[in-house]
Amino acid sequence: MKDFKGKRIAITRPLERSEEAVHMIEEYRGEVLVAPTLELVITNTKPLKDLCKNADTLDWLIFTSPTAILSLFKHCPDLKDRLNRQCKIAVIGPRTAKYLEEHGMQADLIPADYTAEGLLELFEKIDLKDKVIGLPRTLAARDVLPIGLEDKGARVHLVEAYKSDLPKDRVKVNELIKSIINREVDAVTFTSTLTASNLFEMVEGEDKENLLEPLRSGEVLVAAIGPVTAKALEKYDIPTISPKEYTVKAMLERLMFVM
Repeated sequence: MKDFKGKRIAITRPLERSEEAVHMIEEYRGEVLVAPTLELVITNTKPLKDLCKNADTLDWLIFTSPTAILSLFKHCPDLKDRLNRQCKIAVIGPRTAKYLEEHGMQADLIPADYTAEGLLELFEKIDLKDKVIGLPRTLAARDVLPIGLEDKGARVHLVEAYKSDLPKDRVKVNELIKSIINREVDAVTFTSTLTASNLFEMVEGEDKENLLEPLRSGEVLVAAIGPVTAKALEKYDIPTISPKEYTVKAMLERLMFVM
């Protein structure tokens, strides 16, 4: 396998989620620029508290990120005891399942396609009519999942477990923007639509065009974790490199292969 020797790779995901990517890039002799374009802030909303109180009424509990698990367990440490025995848990992928296991619980459903669409595909064979589903997450996420579940007759309790904000400290983002414009970074990785759209939201006017030029030309490669993230970049006419399996490891291996 090739390596990242002599290459500088940028990571745009939140700092607390960057450890795996940083370790892998450094293991393969690359230089890392961690510049989070997304900041996750755990919230303490009334709907979240209500979901905790009414956990015994749920037929399904769905987690689409590790942050949703951290948030719910922070406000509901006895969640495992509150859930009724018939309640099943679905997670969007193995990383989220691992976080769930660390809290002493097992996922009943994990899609092969780690997206909202992948989850919905698994639910195609499950009767959800009048089933009560808890869905703690950021409200900034796409509506594909809750709408799809409701179309199948489920009663979805969509509650805000955390916010997805623009980073308050933009020092590293500004460094990333400058590095892209000056071709001082070899590749940029994006692991969600928000990590991509937020970057361009923080740049205006001539700087935005200067930023887009090396990304569109391929002078600075762009890796997207999956088709949903890639689509967010397509509207800027940016070509992307994507893996077949929607994981950070697979994305970096694919990027390593083409560099």
